[in-house]
Amino acid sequence: MKPRLQVSNGQAPNYNQRTAVTDAFSFGDPEPCLDNRLTDYVGVFSDSNGIYAPPISLQGLIKLLRVNAQHGPILYFKRNMILKWYKPNPLLSHQALSKFGFDLLWSGNAYLQIIRNSFGQIIKLRHLPALTMRYTSTRGVYAQLSNRSHEPIYFNAGEIIHVKEYDPGQGIYGIPQYYGGIQSALLNEDATLFRRRYYKNGAHMGFIFSMADPNLSVEDETALKDAIRDSKGVGNFRSLFFNFRSNKADAEKAINITPVGDISTKDEFERIKKITLNDMLSMHRAQEALSGQSSGDSAGFGDLDKITRAYYNNEVVPLQQDVLGINNYLPAVQHIEFKEPEYSDLNPTPKEDA
Repeated sequence: MKPRLQVSNGQAPNYNQRTAVTDAFSFGDPEPCLDNRLTDYVGVFSDSNGIYAPPISLQGLIKLLRVNAQHGPILYFKRNMILKWYKPNPLLSHQALSKFGFDLLWSGNAYLQIIRNSFGQIIKLRHLPALTMRYTSTRGVYAQLSNRSHEPIYFNAGEIIHVKEYDPGQGIYGIPQYYGGIQSALLNEDATLFRRRYYKNGAHMGFIFSMADPNLSVEDETALKDAIRDSKGVGNFRSLFFNFRSNKADAEKAINITPVGDISTKDEFERIKKITLNDMLSMHRAQEALSGQSSGDSAGFGDLDKITRAYYNNEVVPLQQDVLGINNYLPAVQHIEFKEPEYSDLNPTPKEDA
C-alpha cells in the first residue's frame, strides 16, 4: 500500500495503522498584498452635484510622493527649477507659484483663483490646491471640495485658471507625465519594505523542520509547533513543520532543519533598487547629476556645465512654457515672465547668468 499524506487537523493520528503517515503543518502569518488603485484609469464621470471626478486617484498620487527616496525629491527638484528663473510679479507670489508648479508636476493639474478689485482689475492670483479642485458640468465653473462642510464651494465662470497636462483619454483633467512609471516606484518601495521586515524579523530565515519520528506524541508535537511559531516575529517567511511518521525511520536523520530563508532573501535587492531608480530617472527625465540621484553606472557625473545647459533647454523651458499658460488669462501688461540664463536657446544674446 502506498504512503499517504495527512495534514494535521487537530485529531490524533491512528498509530496502529501499518501505512506510513506524513504530518505536515505550516506556520507564519501570510503577508497581505497591497490592493492599491494608483494605476486605475476609471474615466471621468459626474456625480449628483454635477461635479466631475478625476480619472485617477489623487489621494493615491499624494501617498506616492513618500513612497521612496527618489520620486518625491525629483518632483521637488523640478519645482525648484521652475522657481529658479522666475521674475517677481505682484500678481503671483513666489510661494503661490511654488505650490502651483508642484501641483502641476505631481497631479498634472494646477489651479489659480483670479482676485479682482471693485473696478474689475486683476490684483492677485491665489493658489488653490489641486487635490480638492473639481470641474463641474456647468461650462467654465469649478468647485472646491470642503472638509468642513459637505457642500462644495462653487466659483464663478472664468474665475479659475486651470493649467493641465494633456490627456488623450479626456479633456477635463490632466494626467501627470510620470504616470506610466508608478509600478517601478512601488516596486522600489516593496523591495525596501521587504528588506526592513527581514532585518526586523529576528530569525532572518525561513526553514523546513522535518522529522521522522513515529513515536512523537500529539502533545509533544503541538508543543514543538508552538515553540517554533513563537520563536520569532510575525512571519516574513512561510516556514514548514513536517513529520514523516514511518516505522522505518532513520534515527540519525530523525530531525532535519533545511534553511530556505537564505534563498528567499537573495532577491537581488540591489539590482531591483538600481533598476527602479533608473526607471524613475527615465519617467521624470531627470539628470542624476543635478537631481541628487546616483544610479552607480559611472564613476562621475560628467561635464556639469553641459548637462545643466541641456537640461535647462530640453526640460526646464518646456515646464516654464506650461506655467506661462497663465498668461492666457491676463492682460499683456501683467504677464508673468522668466529670466533666461546665458546658455538659453531662446535668445542668442546672453541676459543673465544662472
